[in-house]
Amino acid sequence: MSKKAAEHHRKASEHHSHAARHHEEAAKHHDSGHHEKAAHHAHTAGAIHAIDHAEEARKAHTEEYGKK
Repeated sequence: MSKKAAEHHRKASEHHSHAARHHEEAAKHHDSGHHEKAAHHAHTAGAIHAIDHAEEARKAHTEEYGKK
């Protein structure tokens, strides 16, 4: 795999981990009745750019190994 694609896969993984932490925080705030804080963390989790990196990894892989 190209280094470019591998780096995008790593970044996507990091972003997914970060988003998971925000979802956990949202759940904790929701359980304790702090719905505004829960919404903030849920929104932050949704705004994390893991999907962008996954797409860039796919493009880099296609550029290196795709049909010519």
